[in-house]
Order: sequence, then structure tokens, then C-alpha cells
Amino acid sequence: MPKISQKGAAMPQSPIRKLVPFAEAAYKKGKTVYHLNIGQPDIKTPEIALDAVKINSLEILAYTRSEGSDEYRAKIANYYSQHDISVTKEDIIVTTGGSEALLFAFGSIMDVGDEVIIPEPFYANYNGFSTASGVNIVPVISKIEDNFALPPIEEFEKLITPKTKAILICNPGNPTGYLYTREEIKKLAEIVIKHDLFLIADEVYREFAYDGITHYSIMQEEGLEEHAIMIDSVSKRYSMCGARIGCLVSKNKEVMSTVLKFAQARLSPPTLAQIASEAALQTPQSYFDDVKTEYVARRDILIQELEKIEGVKVAKPKGAFYCIVELPIKNSDVFAQWLLEDFDVDGETVMVAPAAGFYSTPGVGLNQIRIAYVLQKESLVKAVHILKEALKVYKD
Repeated sequence: MPKISQKGAAMPQSPIRKLVPFAEAAYKKGKTVYHLNIGQPDIKTPEIALDAVKINSLEILAYTRSEGSDEYRAKIANYYSQHDISVTKEDIIVTTGGSEALLFAFGSIMDVGDEVIIPEPFYANYNGFSTASGVNIVPVISKIEDNFALPPIEEFEKLITPKTKAILICNPGNPTGYLYTREEIKKLAEIVIKHDLFLIADEVYREFAYDGITHYSIMQEEGLEEHAIMIDSVSKRYSMCGARIGCLVSKNKEVMSTVLKFAQARLSPPTLAQIASEAALQTPQSYFDDVKTEYVARRDILIQELEKIEGVKVAKPKGAFYCIVELPIKNSDVFAQWLLEDFDVDGETVMVAPAAGFYSTPGVGLNQIRIAYVLQKESLVKAVHILKEALKVYKD
């Protein structure tokens, strides 16, 4: 029998999606499942984006340019200008989601065996992107006790080798909700300039910054023009996960010409989704104000309820809509499956994301879960109650 590749065998399963079969089995048993496992917002997509597709009069659904349509990229540049980010459409390549943008970035700046330093825990698919690209992740561990703050800069410098090509951050962070300060971005800028590295920032949660804190982009930092690569997406900003439209932004011309070659190999990003995403840029600020208010309320009630459970530790997020929760258990993979297969409260249970998959260091995060607070407040309270009752009877 023919064999699959070593790379294919090494590709990690998604900790977010691997429990889906168990959730489906729970549904078949008649259970209600509260999904705390995946960052699919329940916020409505702006009508202006949906209407742009519904009323479109296209007669041929044709390719666009490989870098995305001129009109859309020009409007994205204008959107960034409203956030104190000065770029032109030539600095932007539209991609099929932020995921493709990250794959293009990895492929453009790193060869097989090269290294990227990432503070962990990090978005689980970074493990997959690195495996697909033949790149090695070198983790810098941040701790729940420190609210997942950036480790001292000296910890980064200790890890830099001749194989190091980049530092990658997610800001605000998935899965921690950590929001990097301006001072932390400046420290990272110093280190990448000193060691001639790239700084990649996944900024798809830019709009979700709380408690009066303003998001600071790597594209705002002077002197980083040749080092900065920003990843972005419409998925969370406009609750348009299914559109699969993102972009890669950089002022480094050599990076952009290389990324374009990858973009040409897949021909073009989806046309209808670009039309919807272009229209979404007209979404009024009031939409984001309302969404932020809702997520802050959800965060606060979630943290409040979790802190009532004995033995549970939780870091308070400053952005995005996730938090890491440490439980008084040994293995959250086993616990998460048990919740779906063997436990319920009046026919209701919860689905969580085991956090070990958000680390690359073996054995770390085994007693942690990630919770996405993308449900209504009443549902969050119910879900935490179920979690509390489950911990009372669960045996490792």
C-alpha cells in the first residue's frame, strides 16, 4: 500500500475541531451542547456585506488579480489609515483567510529547517503551518500566573540562532486574549532590528481591545518597514468567518514580490467574498462599539463565574474573545471527551478546546482549556455551571 508523506503524518490535529465527532454523537443522544470550543462569533454579519452578494448582478464569476482587486485593496489601505497605519494598496495582498497569509509568509521568508520564535500558548494552527512549511517553532513560554504577559526580552535573545528567521505574535492573542502594550512592541522591534529578523504579527482581533486600551500595530512602529509583516482577516472583525478573506501587509518590497508568486500559484482569492468584504468596510463604528460592549460583558460574567469554582485558575483577557482556564484535572483531552460522552446536567453539556494543542512544548498545558466566549451571557452562565458540576464528579 502506498504511504503518505512524513510531513502528512506529522501534521497535528486541530484541538478545536478534533472533538466534533463526539459532539455529534451527543446531539444524536438528544443532548444540548454549549460550544465554548471555537471562535465562531454569534454576532450578526453586517447586512451591507450580505446585501452586496445578494443584489450583485455579475454574469460571470471571474478571477480577480492574484493580489486581490485594486478597488478592495485601496479601500483596505483607507481602513488602515483610520487606525494610524500608513500603507498603500501595493503593500497589501488579499488572501484566502488569514491562514493562507501566514502560509505565504512562512514560505516567503523561511526555508526547511529554519526557526520561528513564538510566545506560547499560541493559535493552534501555527503548529500546522510550521509543519506544512518544514519550519521549526521555538517557543517562549508565557505563564497564566503572569496573565500571559510577554516574557523578558532576554528570553527571546537566548533562543536566537543562525536558523532564526522571525518572531511571530498574535495581538490580541488567541488563545489567551493577551493584548501587547506599545512598550512590548517596541522591545520586539529592537530585537528584530538588532538580529535582522522579521516580526510577524497576526492582528485579526484588532477591533477587540478592551478596558480603554488602544491596540498598537507593528505597522505603526517606525524603523520596522523592512522587518514587519502583518496578517489580517475579515473573519472575526465582521463575523464573516465563512468568507475566507484575509490579507498580508508589508512595506518590504522583496517580501511582497515573493508572496505574490505564491498568490499567483493559487490564481486568485474568491471573487464574491471580496465583494462582501469590500462592502463590509462601510460598516459604521457603532457596530464595533456595540460588539465590544457585548464582549466585555460576556468576558466579565464568564470570569466572575469561573472564579467561583474551587481549584480553577483563569487569566483575564484584555482583547479578542478567548481565555485560558486551568482546571484541577490531569488531562483536558480526556476530560473534554468525557464531557461529551458521559456527562450532562439535565440533558446539557459543554464542548471545550483542550489547551495542550496551543503549545509546542510537550507536556505543557495538559490541565488547561481554552474557552471562547462567543455565546450569549445566559448560555455562558449555564455552561460554567455545567463545568462546575462536572468537576465535582470527574475522576482522573
